[in-house]
Amino acid sequence: MDRIARIIVGHSRQIMAVTALISLISMAMLFRMSFNADVSSFALEGTEGGVALLELQEKYDTADPINVIATLPEGETFRSKAGLATLVSLRDQLVIVDGVATVATIVPDEHPITGAPITAEDIATVPDQAIAALLGESPVTDLLLDESGQNTLMLVIPAGDATALARTLADLEPPDGVEITLSGNPVIFASVLDIMSWFLLVIPPLEIALLIGMFFLTIGDLRLSALALFPAGVGALWTFGLIFGLGLEIDIVTLLVPIFVIVMGSADGLHFVTHFQETASETDSIGRVRSALSEVGVPMILTTISTAAGFLSLLITDVAPIRQLGLFAAVGIGFAGLISFFSLPALMSRLAVKDRTHKAILGPRLTTGLKTLVHSRLPAIVLTGVIVAFALIFIPRLDVDSDQLFFFKDGDPVREAFEKTEEVFGGATPLAGEFVLEPSEGLEGIARIAGISREFEELAGVRRVFSVADVAATLSPEELMQLASGGVTLPLGKMVSADGLRFILFPSDFTTDDLAGWVAFAETTPEIRTLTGMPIIWDDIARLVLRAQMTSIIVAFILVALMLAIAYRNLRDTLVALVPIALTIAAVLGFLAASGINLNLVTAVISSIVIGVGIDYAIHFIAAINHARPDGDGYVLRAIDRAGRPIIANALGIAVAFTALWLSPLKIHPQISMVMWVAMITGALTALLVIPAFLPRDSVKETV
Repeated sequence: MDRIARIIVGHSRQIMAVTALISLISMAMLFRMSFNADVSSFALEGTEGGVALLELQEKYDTADPINVIATLPEGETFRSKAGLATLVSLRDQLVIVDGVATVATIVPDEHPITGAPITAEDIATVPDQAIAALLGESPVTDLLLDESGQNTLMLVIPAGDATALARTLADLEPPDGVEITLSGNPVIFASVLDIMSWFLLVIPPLEIALLIGMFFLTIGDLRLSALALFPAGVGALWTFGLIFGLGLEIDIVTLLVPIFVIVMGSADGLHFVTHFQETASETDSIGRVRSALSEVGVPMILTTISTAAGFLSLLITDVAPIRQLGLFAAVGIGFAGLISFFSLPALMSRLAVKDRTHKAILGPRLTTGLKTLVHSRLPAIVLTGVIVAFALIFIPRLDVDSDQLFFFKDGDPVREAFEKTEEVFGGATPLAGEFVLEPSEGLEGIARIAGISREFEELAGVRRVFSVADVAATLSPEELMQLASGGVTLPLGKMVSADGLRFILFPSDFTTDDLAGWVAFAETTPEIRTLTGMPIIWDDIARLVLRAQMTSIIVAFILVALMLAIAYRNLRDTLVALVPIALTIAAVLGFLAASGINLNLVTAVISSIVIGVGIDYAIHFIAAINHARPDGDGYVLRAIDRAGRPIIANALGIAVAFTALWLSPLKIHPQISMVMWVAMITGALTALLVIPAFLPRDSVKETV
């Protein structure tokens, strides 16, 4: 390390200049920042049902509608003349909004006889006895009007940017006395877009402040605490610069990249700063850098590789944003490692650093307690037994969350709107499908499809299956031919193609078993070409999540084990280093089940990330033990003195920093915080207590 230290100190100005230049370029790339709020995009691209939905939407030129529920005051009904007039006024108000293609309601757009548009004034002149007839002529009345008549569903079809339209409609002022509720995928996207912007402005700075505070409590120097975060902060900046420089977008999953890089990339900087601080008696900059790198340089390289390996294990998943998260978080950790090894020593070699460890509040007390505990193997045995028993009890109860709104907290306006839509109309996101219909079949084919629709509706959880076959009986042969040729469009959009009929399945209260029954019916019915929709897609995602959980853990464990085997060239050291992380993973999975946090797109990948991060503690502790071993008995105690403080500081710092996620309005972020608390504390304790239990007792013998 002497030669490397001389190069770093001798070229410190050039190293800092290159670091500053790359940082400035990365900052410039931030002006290209863009977000992808479409939380269903990765589901559509990564699942069979998603691909089918995209093909169906393209074939029938349809898009995700915005569901608008209009609700009248208690005692009023849309079956009345006044109620219908109010509905038409609201429909006309929606139609003129920029970005609206069509609005489907229970009121026909045109008068069935004159063909003229129906206005609120027309409704006012209709005799009371004609209202029922008017509603009866609409093929979607029983779909869009609830039994009480107090609520009606309006389907707003976007003409362009559905997310922008949802944000516009959220500010719409409805007619007096009418309450509107918005739901549908575009509404989710609009809400997520606002959250992502707020998240990046608030959470990373808060996490940095919390990390600095925890580092200060354990190392006792505010300036050094900030310098410990320098590599991770700059690494996160470079990563974002790379992402936006490549023209990529940030979505709800990759939003976590800077959080992981800042928090988890801080370990190497902390270890270097702590050991650099302990060489305060040396006046030679080269000697101080050489001394710090000699003790933590190799572990820094190993921990950078192991943490990156944990993230890279996510590349084998089938969900694109998770792969992107794994790739760029690994790149960010690599950036932080390079900066910790070169830029940070170059910077600190030019600073005057004093030994202020006596001012630390937590560090000395915790290391003293740990040295007391490792004198006996009993604490390690008890800790291991508790974790294993806990895991055996709860891991079998682990479940997968197939909720489309898993990222929204209970009580969130978006979740409440979806719940109201499901309560009143059976489902906020209806399913879609296609019946097979050859043109040569004519009316007989349509009649047969109508019969299949009725069979479908007999399945549990199905409220209505609607297609052109449901209105064919009310049309004349000429009108039916026009409809089949595309000359007439129903309120629900294009429903007829050259070889099929699009249908919409409106669900009632349904279960996962009901959903499986629908899929089985579609697969065994030749007349049904396609059945898809977000409920089916999220059910597919649930299976992908479970697969991602298992495969990413296995791959991460294998990668880390290979890395340790190559580095240590010692089977015993490799296996000992893996024991704490195996216990940590068991604790994390058990905690997920015990706390009721189901596996979802984010929590499912935490375990593999924890492998890459948690192994850092074992690597640094084993390195400190090997460094202290030549000086004789008590080398574990000396290793705790050297590595205990930065390990404790990093574990507490990561855990506390992730506490900032509790401010997020998204449900998944507090869940990540809780999991990381369990993972980091367990990882640090198992490394510092269990590893010494494998060593001879003279390793913990007090020496004079």
